Amino acid sequence: MYWYDVFLGTVSGFVIGVLFTWLRLPIPAPPALAGLMALVGVFLGRYFYLEVAAVLGRL
Repeated sequence: MYWYDVFLGTVSGFVIGVLFTWLRLPIPAPPALAGLMALVGVFLGRYFYLEVAAVLGRL
């Protein structure tokens, strides 16, 4: 199931990129590095929460 979600996300992002470029609109994303770091931050925040919840759940 995981790879199917990755595939759908990639295809939908590609289609949106083509559509916005064709319509001459700015892409609906922050600059490349800022967007990448935002995704990393979301992932790390989720990981942090799950780890803290697991530790506190064991106390």
